[in-house]
Formats: sequence, C-alpha cells, structure tokens
Amino acid sequence: MKTSEQESIGGANMARRSFLRYAGLGVASAGLLATAACHKDHKVIVSGGGIDIGAKGDLAILNYAYALEQLEAAFYIQVITTPYSGMTSDEKALFTSIRDHEVLHREFFKAALGGNAIPALTVDFSTIDFTKKSAVLGAAKAFEDTGVKAYDGAGYLIQDPGYLTIAGKIVSVEARHAALISNMLVAGSFAADDQVDSNGLNKSATIAEVLPIANTYLKTKVSATNYSYTA
Repeated sequence: MKTSEQESIGGANMARRSFLRYAGLGVASAGLLATAACHKDHKVIVSGGGIDIGAKGDLAILNYAYALEQLEAAFYIQVITTPYSGMTSDEKALFTSIRDHEVLHREFFKAALGGNAIPALTVDFSTIDFTKKSAVLGAAKAFEDTGVKAYDGAGYLIQDPGYLTIAGKIVSVEARHAALISNMLVAGSFAADDQVDSNGLNKSATIAEVLPIANTYLKTKVSATNYSYTA
C-alpha cells in the first residue's frame, strides 16, 4: 500500500537508476556514486538528538545537501497538504512542481549516499503559519535563497566531477525556484540585490552560515564540526 506521501508525488518518486538517467549521468558517474557509498570509513555522528555530517570530503558535502533537501521537501509537502487560504489552482500547480523537484533531490542524495547517509531529520515548522500566503511565500523565499547560496558556497569543496555535475544540475533548478518565489512576492524581484551581487553573480554562504538557519526549522539539529559549525 502506498503512503500518503508516495501518492502525493506520483511519478516523481523515481528509483535511483531512473533518476541518474534523468539527470544525465552516464554509467561511469553512476559507478562513482555507488563506489563512494561503500566507503564505510566516513563516520556520521548521531548523539543527543543531533547529527554531525562527519569527516571532511565529498560524502560530508553530499550529506549537507541531503539535509537541506530533506528540509525543503518537507516544507513543500506541507504547503500542498495544507494549502493557504485563497491558494489559486495556478499557485498550487507551481508549488506541486517545486515539491516534486525537492522530493526527487532528497531521494537522489539518500540513494547515492546509501549506508553513509545521515538519518531522516525531524522538522519543526511551528513558526510558519501555513494558512497565510505571505507566511508561506516568506518561508519559501528563505529556504530557496539559502539553498542556492549553500550550493554555491560548498561547490568548491566537491572533488569528484560526477558529484559536481549533479550539484550543478540541482542548484540550477533551485535557482529557478528562488526566482519564481521572489517574483511571487514582489514582481520583478527575481534577481534582486539581496541575492545577486554587482557582478551579476549569485551570493554564496558557508556551511557555518547556512546550518544555523536550517536548524531553526529542525528538531534534529545538524552540525558540521569539521566545517567550523557545531549546533
């Protein structure tokens, strides 16, 4: 029997192999992901209700991305499950599309990491009033803008070309989400100064800058001690 979440995302819940083909990764890149997932020397630390993404390296960065994608997927699932007052059919369609993307991203990282993945995180959206459009859009903007800056800030830490390729494909989709949400809040703000600098480049943020923001919406606090942040 399907769960309510499986039913809600329908065909978007692809298997790992299907997603690799969908993302444009060849057999060689898929093999790299599978090999990395077998590295048992990568230690994810779980203690006191919190999680640390572990030692420096690609697997830690993938777990960092996985944590953020878990958070975003949970948020949009909630948005669709409890639509705000007055949500139009067009708005629901847009949020549904974003939700499906975020679930795909979450499931990709979970499958790619295998036994090295951090556990499922418990979210805390108690500060978000999902009945109000302004609150939902404000939170969505925060999630999307932070997510894009997080990928941009951690990209240089990725060593494997296969991982870098998929990260680039994912962050470009996240940037489309960010632009859409920003424009829903204020027409014409899709590339505003709070996100794009004077050189036309998206701003970035370090792991130590991003995780405190993410932890605001997580009961399971995420640390990255080897990247200068402990929750």
